[in-house]
Amino acid sequence: MSILAAVPPGSIADKPVAGASFGREDYEQYINQLEATLTAPQRQVYDAAHRFKLLCSGRRFGKTYLCIARLLNWALEKPGSLNWYVTANYRMAKQIAWRQLKDMAPRDLVVKQNESDLSLEFVNGAQIALRGADNEDSLRGVSLSSLVVDEAAYVKQSAWEMVLRPALSDQGGPAWFITTPAGLNWFHDLWEQAQEQDDWTSFSFTTIEGGNVPAEEIEAARRTLDERTFKQEYLASFETLSGRVFPDFDQDNITESAVDSGGPILVGLDFNVSIMAGSIASKVGDTLHVWDEIAIKNSNTDEVCAWLKGRFPRREIIVYPDPTGAARKTSAAGKTDHGIIRQHGFRVVAPKAPWAIKDRLNATNWLIKNMEGERRLMVHPRCKHVVKSLRNLTYKEGADDFVPDKDSGLDHHADGLGYMILSALNLVKPWKVGAGKSRQAQIW
Repeated sequence: MSILAAVPPGSIADKPVAGASFGREDYEQYINQLEATLTAPQRQVYDAAHRFKLLCSGRRFGKTYLCIARLLNWALEKPGSLNWYVTANYRMAKQIAWRQLKDMAPRDLVVKQNESDLSLEFVNGAQIALRGADNEDSLRGVSLSSLVVDEAAYVKQSAWEMVLRPALSDQGGPAWFITTPAGLNWFHDLWEQAQEQDDWTSFSFTTIEGGNVPAEEIEAARRTLDERTFKQEYLASFETLSGRVFPDFDQDNITESAVDSGGPILVGLDFNVSIMAGSIASKVGDTLHVWDEIAIKNSNTDEVCAWLKGRFPRREIIVYPDPTGAARKTSAAGKTDHGIIRQHGFRVVAPKAPWAIKDRLNATNWLIKNMEGERRLMVHPRCKHVVKSLRNLTYKEGADDFVPDKDSGLDHHADGLGYMILSALNLVKPWKVGAGKSRQAQIW
């Protein structure tokens, strides 16, 4: 059924267009012709009835063409609507979609075209506008009728959660997320969450399934690209990143059997201004079960401790914090982070001086998987931030030594977990370096 069947009398389909004779049959013909140009995989996405759709596909699938077709249909079927195409930045929006939008929009229906604003206004008062998400605050203050997020894996998560999602709420508008994958980032998290939500659906197609690239070209790419890049860009596969700090962490470490054992609650805590990050765990023999996490934005040590006390009353809580917290003062009264934790009645376990980064990484990797293939770190799937940190944290490119990339913001939960592992369950003792001695791991 054409979408024009849903256009009510008195809307654009019944109104004359200045300088043209464009009636309902013409609208019907335009929409039918537009729909007829979609490939079979594109039509699967187009026809799905869900409010939120995710499309992860290989290169040259025709993602942008598909989403512009959908935006045009949304604009035509709802007079006065505001329909946005959003990608990582203004330059990308102009480069990827602006010319294609102008080519696909029926000229007889466009009453205003703004080259600097990247927007079209139609005879029914509806608008389609292209926007960049790099300055997310500039996107605030609008009510959206519909939304397409193109190359969603490269758009900031906060732009969707803090700005774009609320902009859809009053009208209950639909949203599409279209992208090639970019590792196990926030779009991958969204992809996994979509499997559990009734109003969400997801689609995955390879480049060859898109039908727009010859098989011999794809084979040529296979011969010249590394395996991970080829799988990500042409097979639409969520590939783990190269240079991972915790390369053996995978689904075998993620299990719902990681539960509160009922004994002391162990908390590995990393102090940050942007987010207080921590892991909540139980020691089960020589295994560490991480069954919950702390991820409180714009908070402080005192608030986190109050939160822990309120959630786990009358439980013994042992905190393994960043060792530097013994000296850092974060309160107006001049108390240190460690002092604040003790004031709340928690036990603090931390060395007097910080460990070397390698000690923390070695100990964590040993628990994840040792040389015998044994895994002693189990993480519950609800611990999204911990899982994301262990999966995605990479080493900083160009560094002389193996230093995790802190610019990614993925280090905080891994750091908090590492503090706990070194103090509470360290099967690999810190490296010992002495005169005439080789560097070696000491194991229980």
